[in-house]
Amino acid sequence: MQVSRRSAVDPFIVMDVMEAARAAEAAGRHIIHMEVGQPGTPAPQGALTALTGAMQGDPLGYTVALGLPALRQKIAARYRTRHNVDLDPARVIVTAGSSGAFLLAFTALFDPGARVALGDPGYPSYRQILRALSLEPLGLATAQDHRLQPVPEDLPDALDGLIVASPANPSGTMLDAPALGALIEAAAARGAAFISDEIYHGIEYERRSVSALELSDDVYVINSFSKYFSMTGWRVGWMVVPEDHVRMIERLAQNMFICAPHAAQVAALAAMDCEEELQANLAVYAENRRLMLEGLPKAGFGHFAPPDGAFYVYADVGAHTDDSRAFCSEILAEAGVAVTPGLDFDPLRGHRTLRFSYARSTADIAEGLERLAAFMARR
Repeated sequence: MQVSRRSAVDPFIVMDVMEAARAAEAAGRHIIHMEVGQPGTPAPQGALTALTGAMQGDPLGYTVALGLPALRQKIAARYRTRHNVDLDPARVIVTAGSSGAFLLAFTALFDPGARVALGDPGYPSYRQILRALSLEPLGLATAQDHRLQPVPEDLPDALDGLIVASPANPSGTMLDAPALGALIEAAAARGAAFISDEIYHGIEYERRSVSALELSDDVYVINSFSKYFSMTGWRVGWMVVPEDHVRMIERLAQNMFICAPHAAQVAALAAMDCEEELQANLAVYAENRRLMLEGLPKAGFGHFAPPDGAFYVYADVGAHTDDSRAFCSEILAEAGVAVTPGLDFDPLRGHRTLRFSYARSTADIAEGLERLAAFMARR
């Protein structure tokens, strides 16, 4: 049977690493997981309690395509509290995870062949979703001097869109207001749409993350309940769009998804009232980050930009290997630690980089660092 050229997207290598780690565990080994960008904690207890109650008396059928009104209002209120932005809930669209939001955004904003820029290293699914929609991803080779974030000088003149993430995956670095504003202005000067990936907002350490909505209404902002709210598998996220784009997104969502999962929306609404539990999770990430910043250089992985947010360290390991995928396999086999090769995030330079996730328990992170140090000492 014939298949489309659009289907020829690259694999998400971290999923292959996860499978190799699973196979090792099935064989009886104890693996420390530093590969997956997933909280080690479950959804907040309040979310589980709310869903249990809803399941007793609610059929949990389709919601309207834009999402539960109460959830949209709660999300809008969060922007007032966190970012001092008076956001109309009508501009909030609840989506089937941030992945669903990217599909909607890219479909709404770009015609086939459009050129959309993204920083390298960056989240690999941006590139693959763009290709699957017959769009052209343009990787911007970011520099350590700019903490692996794009700057206006990196942008080509001919451009239809720009995706920026802050805090970023895989680096965890953030853009302050002047830097983010400069990118928004540079995109506007080129007539390019600006998409701000803010799914790691809330997971930040020494300074507050800045939302693109603080600087402009003429942007798309995408967020998710997966990271800060610890609800990865629930597949619920949101996007904020300009007022005159809401009906367009609604039509697309009706036809592409019908709605985000109703059960997940119920849980997400309750999760937003669980700040004490969520802040406790953040305290674990903060301690894990401290251990990573101290332990990785001791183990021989000291070339990285310290993360401002998220739960990753993205390290240059060119002094040790020029084949990050093989290096990850070696670390898994000999140290029992699963880490992600940089090839997922930077097709050109990722053969010399690794991403370490510190989203698991502090005990796991401490043991993982000990194993890494012992592995490097033997090498």
